[in-house]
Amino acid sequence: MTEQSIRLGVVGLGFMGTVHAENTAEFGHDVVAGVDLDADARETFGSRFGASTYEDYDEMYDAEDLDAVAVSVPNKFHEPAVVAALERGVDVLCEKPLAHTLESAERIAATARDSEGFCAVNFHNRLSAAAEMLKGYDQEGKFGELTHVRGNYVRWRGVPGLGTWFTSKELAGGGALVDIGVHAIDFALYLLDFPAVEEVMGISRSNVAGREDYADPEDWGTGEGEFDVEDSVTALIRCETGQTVSLEVSWAASQEPTNEFTVRGTEAGARLSLGEDELELFETGHQGTDHFVRSELEGSLPETGWAASDKLFAESVARGEAPELNTVEQALTVQRVIDAVYRSAEEGTSVRIE
Repeated sequence: MTEQSIRLGVVGLGFMGTVHAENTAEFGHDVVAGVDLDADARETFGSRFGASTYEDYDEMYDAEDLDAVAVSVPNKFHEPAVVAALERGVDVLCEKPLAHTLESAERIAATARDSEGFCAVNFHNRLSAAAEMLKGYDQEGKFGELTHVRGNYVRWRGVPGLGTWFTSKELAGGGALVDIGVHAIDFALYLLDFPAVEEVMGISRSNVAGREDYADPEDWGTGEGEFDVEDSVTALIRCETGQTVSLEVSWAASQEPTNEFTVRGTEAGARLSLGEDELELFETGHQGTDHFVRSELEGSLPETGWAASDKLFAESVARGEAPELNTVEQALTVQRVIDAVYRSAEEGTSVRIE
């Protein structure tokens, strides 16, 4: 139980909205209200958490004495729900990405700058034992200067619902890049301490998903409906510091799935996967004779992933201080990279970020 409990409202009572509510309640806080257009979702949520439910978020914001809101609706609807809460001085945890377009993300960030509340974004992959160990060793100078991150977030088959809002450009803003690539971009830039991004080169493809003969062995959600987004992206990011990031992102690749990241520095390197506890270090030595050194490390944290992200958010709300991790400005940087990748793919050339 925390020293001070918060009162949370949830906008969007699907899977992620319920996850946020469950975690928040588990950490000793009060889930007091929820919003969804679906009557069955409202009934289930209200019964599960003893919460009041509404069809409209403005109605909930006005009726409830909320300390914070978790927004888990399709990307197109992030802006109105988040902005309405921030304008009332309510702290917000927004699902990734910040919005479905760069212009929408910029409006959210501008509102957050002028609000008494803060906006955090649920980039939960930063919160793992492997990431913590890597950041710790980096702060000690283990790697020298970090120069490059190679990131992968690739599924063999894993489109999250063909014909749903995930595969609608209007509602999601994009496909695999917006859904899972956003995590890869954020994680890579986080490992490099978020340097300013200068130039982006990207290629997007839709070679597999959306076809009539699309096979879905793990039943991620085969259906009929709109599919006007990409299923994979290859991108190269150059930062003002000279550091670079290369990314492979796919919902449906003909290869083993992977979310492995390799980090290269002037003195040492590392390998880790999103959300995992293991970190490999790669070094060389000359004691006795020149040699390679590979170390396999394993750590643990009390909470990781979604649970850690929700705990961090709730603790920040209770303290009345915005968290230093997962900030709206960092999310805006990620959104600018996403936008640049799509512009580069469309124009067939690299795109500079001003």
